[in-house]
Amino acid sequence: MARPTRCRRICTEPAYDCFQPDGVLTDEEIVMALDEYETIRLIDLEKRTHEQCAKQMGISRTTVTEIYETARQKLADSVVNGKRLYISGGHYRLCDGAASFCCNKTCKRAEASVRKIRIQGKEENQMRIAVTYENGMVFQHFGHTKQFKLYDVEDKKIVKSQIIDTFGQGHGALAEFLKQAGVDLLICGGIGGGAKTALSNAEIQLCGGVTGDTDEAVTAYLAGELNYDVNVHCSHHEKEHSCGEHHCGEDKHGCAGNKGSNQ
Repeated sequence: MARPTRCRRICTEPAYDCFQPDGVLTDEEIVMALDEYETIRLIDLEKRTHEQCAKQMGISRTTVTEIYETARQKLADSVVNGKRLYISGGHYRLCDGAASFCCNKTCKRAEASVRKIRIQGKEENQMRIAVTYENGMVFQHFGHTKQFKLYDVEDKKIVKSQIIDTFGQGHGALAEFLKQAGVDLLICGGIGGGAKTALSNAEIQLCGGVTGDTDEAVTAYLAGELNYDVNVHCSHHEKEHSCGEHHCGEDKHGCAGNKGSNQ
C-alpha cells in the first residue's frame, strides 16, 4: 500500500500566479504546484540548502530534491518553449508563523500571529457572510484583498459585523483563512479559477462579480435581490487573455462585472 503524501509546509502563497510570454497566444500551459514553487523560492531566491529547505517545509531532503527537480523542469519548459505557467494546487499547508526555523527574513505569517486581532465567534444558528472590503466598497480582486467585512446573520437580519485584516495572505490561502473564520458565504468582485476551487473545497458559497457598497450588497443578498455573476472570473487568469497592455504576473487586473441574481 502506497504511503500517503505528506503535507508540505509553505510560508505564503505567491503574489503572482500566472506568467505568459508577451504578445503570444498559446493553448499550452504548465501548472506548477505551490510546494514546487516553494522549493524554487527557498533554494534559488533565498539561497537555502536542500537540508534547510527540507526542515522548513517539514519533509525529507530526498523529497525536497525530487520536488525541486520537477519544479525546475517545469520552469525551463515554460521559459524555453513559451508555455503559459500557472502556480496552483499541490499538497501543502500554510505556515502558522510559530516555527522558530521559519523564514530567515521576516515571516509575514509570523507578523500576523503577533498582530492578529481575534476574530469574534458566531452563534451556531447564525450565518456568516464575508465581503471583500476597501473603504466601504466591494474590493474587485479577491486574491489581493487586504480586508474582509464579516456579517453575522440571523433570521435574514444582520446582528453583528466586523472588519478583519488578511495580513498579506492571498488567493487560495484566503479560502482557508475564511474557513477558519467561520464564513459560510463570500461576496466579492473578480476572482480566479484556483481561488474558486479553493472556496468550493472549503464549502464556502460564492457570489462574485458584485460591485458597490458592502453593506448594501449584503442587504440585497438577504432580500434576494443581489445581482451577481455565476460565471465570475478575473480576466487576469483567463487563458484567452493575451496579456496585451499588461503581462501576467503584473499587479494589474481587469475583473468581471455583475450579471446575475440570487433570486
